[in-house]
Amino acid sequence: MSVITLRVTEEKHERIKSLAVSRGVSVNKLIDEAMTLMIAKQDIETRFKARAAKGDITAGIALLDKVLEKREAYDKTFSR
Repeated sequence: MSVITLRVTEEKHERIKSLAVSRGVSVNKLIDEAMTLMIAKQDIETRFKARAAKGDITAGIALLDKVLEKREAYDKTFSR
């Protein structure tokens, strides 16, 4: 395991500590989870671009439309 030193403003540090407390995790765990999500997002984007480069544009747009519909339905359900 590696150690990373981060320099952040006091305000950001306090907000991150508060967020960690509200989620019941340590600041380290919160930042680790955030980094994991960022890496996963980058991996997904890279795979999607590689597949899109050799795929059917119409099928890709149709798939994105399905995802958008599901996202809108999710937002309507959980954003009350």
